[in-house]
Amino acid sequence: MILSSTTIQRSSSILMIMMHMFSFLTSSNGFSLPSKLHSAPTKLRLHHPFATSRATTYLRLTPDELDDIDWDLAVIGGGPVGVSAALLAARNPYNKKVILIDAPRNSGALMNEDTGEDLSIGGPTGLFSKALRDTGKRISVSSLKGMGLRDDSVWNEIVTSCLDLASSNARDTIRQLEYAGITYVQGNAAFADSGGSSSIFITAEDNSISTIQASKILVASGSTPFRPGGIPFDGKRVFDSDSINTLTYLPKSVAIVGSGIIAIEFAKIFKNLGADVTLIIRDNNARNALMKIGLDKDIAATLVADLVRSGISIERGAQVKKYNVPRDNPKAPIVLDLEAKGGGDRPSGTRTSVKCDIYLAAVGRKPNTASLNLQAAGVKTDSYGGIEVDSELKATSSGGNVYAAGDVLGRPFLASTGMAQGYAAIRIMFADKVSSSTETTKGYSNSDMCSVGDLSMTGDNFDPKSLAANPFAFPIGVWSSPEAAYYGLSTQQCKDMGIDAAEGVALYSECLRGLVFSPNGLLKLVYDKSNGQIVGVHVCGDDACELIHYGMELVKAERTIDDILSNLYSAVTFHEMYRIAAMAAMDPAGARKRRAAVGKALAARNRGDKE
Repeated sequence: MILSSTTIQRSSSILMIMMHMFSFLTSSNGFSLPSKLHSAPTKLRLHHPFATSRATTYLRLTPDELDDIDWDLAVIGGGPVGVSAALLAARNPYNKKVILIDAPRNSGALMNEDTGEDLSIGGPTGLFSKALRDTGKRISVSSLKGMGLRDDSVWNEIVTSCLDLASSNARDTIRQLEYAGITYVQGNAAFADSGGSSSIFITAEDNSISTIQASKILVASGSTPFRPGGIPFDGKRVFDSDSINTLTYLPKSVAIVGSGIIAIEFAKIFKNLGADVTLIIRDNNARNALMKIGLDKDIAATLVADLVRSGISIERGAQVKKYNVPRDNPKAPIVLDLEAKGGGDRPSGTRTSVKCDIYLAAVGRKPNTASLNLQAAGVKTDSYGGIEVDSELKATSSGGNVYAAGDVLGRPFLASTGMAQGYAAIRIMFADKVSSSTETTKGYSNSDMCSVGDLSMTGDNFDPKSLAANPFAFPIGVWSSPEAAYYGLSTQQCKDMGIDAAEGVALYSECLRGLVFSPNGLLKLVYDKSNGQIVGVHVCGDDACELIHYGMELVKAERTIDDILSNLYSAVTFHEMYRIAAMAAMDPAGARKRRAAVGKALAARNRGDKE
């Protein structure tokens, strides 16, 4: 048979593509092609080829050497709050001698077991979920399976991508600590039984104990998942939101209990990874459950609609009555017997049981303070274990030298607020005045509504409905897919405050970029009808957690609807929705008709109807 030059050229191109694919799939990134030999799945705690041991190469101080140094500051906790606070204290203008103590193995974090490197240092609690979310966007599980790849090979690729991200973040954090001259030690920290509030024991993994003395101490040990009684957590098939980090295989079905941000994030993550997902919530209305954590009613409705549209099953008004977890057959499904909220039979026509490969309880978090021996230092905690602090973030320690920031204070459990608290604590403890007001919001004039507010309004003092008594203290982001974010007041909050407010709404499908690339979602402006001043911004859709910061500036700068209409926005950007929402505020009736027409067309598009 004689082949034409075109055929030969096409065959060569196909061969080149196959060779590139083979090279990629068999590279040293931990991924492998199917073979008769069983390939062990990559574990998040195993050696990662791109990880280094740099984290421990410059920290070779003996226990005696640690004890001989008079530390200006000891920071307990290596998350974003502890790391950022330590860096601030070590740099100009403070130039303090700082030691950072972290116990990564006790927090469900990512570890490189070969080198002892903490892959989550400096990362938020949800680092794994964020990495898994982004990996799910870049890797098509169905395509890989369609190529004949086994589930363990697919999971290897997913985990490797997560580890790449985590390792990159860890290396950068370690670099910053090293350049700032901060000593980083892995071990369990606890206040000494004798020694007041300046003496800390550090117990290393080999059970060796070091004792250090520090003039100031910042507790930023974060939080741990709340584990309700009766759930048979085993870290193999039954997980909490931290132990899920150790998942070693790609599940085909997942049951998640919870209706908050973490539950929704993981529901979409596993759905995007090809799993059948069932979300079990106690509330009879999923939208109401989201509104309880502060989301605007339309943003909450958009998130719930997306969950349903993506094929996630939501069992409303339900709770698990019994957990049937097979112990002798890891491939047999877990069977969850369901009952109505508060007990009793569920309504007829609803499911009475759910089968799944893994079960995830995402029902909140609690301060991680139980092992710190706080009572020895005279540090008081609330009923949840959160450290009680005054308006200067100072705890009630015997020596008056202990401060706390972040999740150890309790709600709202946000990295952004925790870092702000950490910065403020450093400035206060080293006699630098904090520029932000310590008065809570009473109105919404520029001087009040844009202040940080009382930084101690956390824990038992935190009211989710009022956003720590100040809805202008920080933006809120939900890293689901799609994202959701908000800043400032909702119309209901305006009503409660006596503000006559209205809304301007723009659909993602009303702007060109949204219509083409991401049509599902909306942006809402809440404004004072008396003067057009914008008092709240709410977004749900792609890049919502980025878009909200422009909205935050609009609120803080007291911009009005007219100001937005007078601005020019780059074409084919999501920011065009701000102008569209402002136009909707000027013509509510016409805007409703336009949204109805656009929504009808979008619904037909989602159903796959032909034009």
